[in-house]
Amino acid sequence: MRELFLADQGAYIRWIDLPGDGPVRVFVHGLGCTAASDFAHIAAHPALGGARALLVDLLGHGLSDRPAAFDYRMESQAAAVAAVLDHLGLTGVDLVGHSMGGAVTIHLAAARPDLVARLVVAEPNLYAGGGAFSSPVAAQDEDAFVAKGFARMLATLDRADYVARLRLADPLAVHRSATALVEGSVPAPGDLLAALTLPRTFLLGEFSRPDPDAEKATAFGIPVIEIPRAGHNLMLDNADGFATALAHALSDAPTSLPGHGGG
Repeated sequence: MRELFLADQGAYIRWIDLPGDGPVRVFVHGLGCTAASDFAHIAAHPALGGARALLVDLLGHGLSDRPAAFDYRMESQAAAVAAVLDHLGLTGVDLVGHSMGGAVTIHLAAARPDLVARLVVAEPNLYAGGGAFSSPVAAQDEDAFVAKGFARMLATLDRADYVARLRLADPLAVHRSATALVEGSVPAPGDLLAALTLPRTFLLGEFSRPDPDAEKATAFGIPVIEIPRAGHNLMLDNADGFATALAHALSDAPTSLPGHGGG
């Protein structure tokens, strides 16, 4: 585990740095998750060829600090990840983000195109409105959620692997992040994604169709690769399929991937 003190936030952001050769891959997790739980097995997958990988815990999540004054908006999280890359002297990385992390990586690529060579987003939040998890969280009063709502949610969720990740997150961070996803940003991540000129790929779980954001990505001219036998947690539902699709997206191969549906 490595760390960087962010003076403007008075907090440490932490990440795992897996050694390897070739372009550096940076993985950014979704709401309430951690980078290691979601992406360590993907970064080490044989399909990806042993490249160096950074598994970043966003502020308020995993082993990173939980600054109470932080707004936990996607733009702010993107700036924190960019600070890590600047600290390490990295440019031209392959950036991979899932769900909320997809929105974070889009903001990062738009704000700092010098840092990013290729972008892969897996079911990202492209526009305001939130999702099946963030919307109910944002609907609660912040203080009430921190005091009781977070614990109640942990006790009632039926996916044990998500509970295991979520209980490492800060309740305040979860609520502010969810609220930011529901409110959206200006410009929206979807509009930023459409305007990017670097190579972009959208990954989608088979069981997530129909997905309006995937349809928008197709309209933007962005390749959409479907992961079979997977829902929203596609890198956990079908790790082999996710790693294979990711390797394809990060290659110079044609956009179509035999055996996978396209958007």
